[in-house]
Amino acid sequence: MTQLGIGLIGYAFMGAAHSQAWRSAPRFFDLPLDPQLNVLCGRNAEAVQAAATKLGWKEIETDWRKLLDRDDVQLVDVCTPGDSHAEIAIAALEAGKHVLCEKPLANTVAEAEAMTAAAEAAAARGIRSMVGFTYRRVPAIGLARQLVAEGKLGTIRHVRAQYLQDWIADPEAPLSWRLDKTKAGSGALGDIGAHIIDLTQYITGDTIGEVSARLETFVKERPVAAEHSGLAGTAGTERGPVTVDDAAVFLATFRSGALGVFEATRFATGRKNAIRIEINGSLGSLAFDFEDMNLLHYYDAADDARTAGFRRILATEADHPYVAAWWPPGHLLGYEHGFTHQVVDLVTAIADGTDPAPSFADGLRVQRVLAAVEASSASRQWQEIAE
Repeated sequence: MTQLGIGLIGYAFMGAAHSQAWRSAPRFFDLPLDPQLNVLCGRNAEAVQAAATKLGWKEIETDWRKLLDRDDVQLVDVCTPGDSHAEIAIAALEAGKHVLCEKPLANTVAEAEAMTAAAEAAAARGIRSMVGFTYRRVPAIGLARQLVAEGKLGTIRHVRAQYLQDWIADPEAPLSWRLDKTKAGSGALGDIGAHIIDLTQYITGDTIGEVSARLETFVKERPVAAEHSGLAGTAGTERGPVTVDDAAVFLATFRSGALGVFEATRFATGRKNAIRIEINGSLGSLAFDFEDMNLLHYYDAADDARTAGFRRILATEADHPYVAAWWPPGHLLGYEHGFTHQVVDLVTAIADGTDPAPSFADGLRVQRVLAAVEASSASRQWQEIAE
């Protein structure tokens, strides 16, 4: 089996999730290439060495540019804040490295367009790229997409999507890079709203054509973090401004004519990671909540009225997407499995010489929706989105 050398940039929350995926994928799936955890990269040598030891990486670098010169790195995995995505991904593609980039693809449409152009040029040379919308890889979501594609819902009329968290509901929760627009691009909108934009477009096979939106920052100032780990941190004595949105709500019209209602917030007290999607069509409906991620609820309008109702589908059967590689039916999968399935799809595409999905073009499509939402909130007007 040919080896595929991985260089991962970033070692915190997403870096740990990606590391676990690179380790576990070849142990459960028969991959055509064998991923090697060769290099972990971060700016702090002591911290990145500790992470490499913990997460199973062979070597470290403190300058991401050095990954591009290494013969033992064929794929660069970008898990940095959004402000560096474009520079790193474009340089890696031009250096002949495959690229996996965390979402959202970039901080601006212009950056996403440049990244997509670089990805398309690299694809002509056999270099592949993917953006990390991992929730696509939840088996129940894959099943939902299949049911829509098979026509089980008929004509789609309504799409409702929420992504609800509460990790900064406390006004004294400290600042992190996710609350700094120069690094993150946006707040709840880009961090979690991007996921439900992508998921609804993925499940329906349709795209959003226009939006009317409102963004809000509830807490304008917070303590600066003295220490930070993942989404948590310890507050210091200084205070600083919050420069991103805390919540985003918007109406959407899909190009098919379906109506959408979207909400992304990090102030939904009591909700930890609730991704709720409901799709209503002329022949049936689907409903999903990530906090019960192994379940898909399906309603068939053709059922006898006496016994009709949403059926509870436990998406853990061997013929559900990805599940055959794991456990017997009813033995549930978790958050980390989406990242593993992402690795499986990317490695398979690289070996097959095909373009993986979601592509940078898919990421650009989401980025245009994010930009339209921001513009609509600022102007208080509907915003159309270029195809």
